[in-house]
Amino acid sequence: MTTVLIADDQPMQRFGFRMLLESQDDMTVVGEAGNGTEAIDLITRHQPDVALMDIRMPGLDGIEATRHIIRSGSRTRVLIVTTFDLDAYAYDGLRAGASGFLVKDAQPEELLSGIRAVAAGDAVVAPSLTRRLLDAYAQHLPAAAPGSPPAAVLDPRITALTDREREILTVIGQGWSNAEIATRLHLAESTVKTHLTRILAKTGCRDRVQAVILAYDTRLVTPS
Repeated sequence: MTTVLIADDQPMQRFGFRMLLESQDDMTVVGEAGNGTEAIDLITRHQPDVALMDIRMPGLDGIEATRHIIRSGSRTRVLIVTTFDLDAYAYDGLRAGASGFLVKDAQPEELLSGIRAVAAGDAVVAPSLTRRLLDAYAQHLPAAAPGSPPAAVLDPRITALTDREREILTVIGQGWSNAEIATRLHLAESTVKTHLTRILAKTGCRDRVQAVILAYDTRLVTPS
């Protein structure tokens, strides 16, 4: 049974989510919050598998709530649900530690599969959309000082990787799916998944989205 918290300042939106989730045999809603502070309190109390987190809420917003939840070491994974496909707040949410985001007008099947994926430890942002998002986000990264070594050379999270793991992290950052990596690098897809698991463990990334952000932050990947 996947336990879910709903955080949204619109009562009708919360009601709609609850009706959908509780129609599923494998999901149950453990609480509803109208702002980020309430969400943090309920997550601390119930430790749900997934928190559906709106961004724009009164008081403490969904970004700050997500940041607090991740820093606290909570087992709860955050799935941001936003009104806008490429809302700038979505970038901040991913950097705060969310495991992905969906738009509120997504099909019910997309929301349900997204919750199940996040609960299983996966990310919910499609690789191609991840690349679009982070290309936009990366425009705001500070420029490297002239003559300074690449950030990846200095970052211990990157230097801990093998050459193959660094190669796979790079192409993950470029938006390749596991199947594409397997085909283009002539690997079994199970081998790709093993490499990804090791990359996440060595870098401390929670999921694929956080690994992509690391690839951008260390400039293994640059905007297209």
